[in-house]
Amino acid sequence: MISKRDFLKLSTAAGITTAIASTGSAAEEPAFSLALKKMTDAVQPITVSERKARVARVQRLMRRAGIDALLLEAGSALVYFTGVRWRRSERFTGAIIPVKGDFAVVTPYFEEPSVRESMSFGDDVRTWHEHENPFALVAGVLADRGLKRGKIAVEETVRHFVVDGVQRAAAGFEIVSGEAVTRGCRMYKSAAEIALMQMASDVTMAAYRHVYSQVDRGMAPADISMLMNQATSELGGRVGFSMVLLNEASAYPHGTDQPQVVKDGGIILMDCGCSVHDYESDISRTWVFGEPSKKQREVWNTVKRGQELALETAMVGTPAGKIDDVVRAYYESKGYGPGYKTPGLSHRLGHGIGMDGHEPVNFVHGELTELAPGMCFSNEPGIYIFGEFGVRLEDCLYMTEEGPQLFSALSPSLDDPFA
Repeated sequence: MISKRDFLKLSTAAGITTAIASTGSAAEEPAFSLALKKMTDAVQPITVSERKARVARVQRLMRRAGIDALLLEAGSALVYFTGVRWRRSERFTGAIIPVKGDFAVVTPYFEEPSVRESMSFGDDVRTWHEHENPFALVAGVLADRGLKRGKIAVEETVRHFVVDGVQRAAAGFEIVSGEAVTRGCRMYKSAAEIALMQMASDVTMAAYRHVYSQVDRGMAPADISMLMNQATSELGGRVGFSMVLLNEASAYPHGTDQPQVVKDGGIILMDCGCSVHDYESDISRTWVFGEPSKKQREVWNTVKRGQELALETAMVGTPAGKIDDVVRAYYESKGYGPGYKTPGLSHRLGHGIGMDGHEPVNFVHGELTELAPGMCFSNEPGIYIFGEFGVRLEDCLYMTEEGPQLFSALSPSLDDPFA
């Protein structure tokens, strides 16, 4: 770990207030942390009116698709449409949005007060006791909305036992995929959603810059991750993830269990994100501790050019898969691959992002969905050389009529990763 003296020196040079608290033991280093200013106090969450507009939109899409009701389970989709924040368990809590009329929530009896506390609108909550069948309540909601047969669309992450239970309880209905109607809403972010994702990205970048100067020789990934999480929390973000890959571990996109520490000439690859009022950031940076080798510099510059090519290619109307194809073809021209083979880019170029860190659709070969305003993606090419090192650079973007706009500026250079 970085020494207290060096820590204080860096803090003073940066003009940052440092708080030191004694551990009570003369044999131990005092605990210390930097006091960072919270960035998110003025940020506005999604309003009730916007959630109501989402319900109205999904109902319009349901009518066009001949769908009579949409079934949601606890998770991001439930939050997106109703504002109800709940955890998944073996006990079903979810919502039914009919094609016409108000939605209803089904939850265990003893959870009703807590569920109602999280509701931002709506008042139809139906409860079941432990010995009762919750899916009979789903059928009851449908009957009360005048629905006796038709199609029930299921949001794509709903678990099988829920689908099976609803099918048995509402036997007159056909179960169909709700992918088209839910994606038809969630894939296209509003200005309010974009603003929350922008703040999440701003928090992550501020945390990165704060941590960058503290990384020191001998640190383990857990040491750096702890600093990143602390900074993110102090800045007002809800900690999501902070992956730190050092040296050879950077060659494997999700790391290795082999112990690694910061060393001279070693790669440091960080992949971190947070959320602000439910909306996510996802940013990766790679640099070298000390002086980079010629090979490290060449690989970094090649990856950076791939990021730039992705931005140049990502225009409205372009199939999402083409973004991956263009960047991968460039890497192949440099001797990497072919395709997804290593040394080279072994994963898709990017993924959708919003309330979930990974959402449909992806920048991946064969994806035909055309880019449209409001879509949000990660742009994260990498080159991985097993047994040596890897480089990944990741920034997220949102689509506008004029083309892609970045939530975070691209990393300027290997020598100055956080300009």
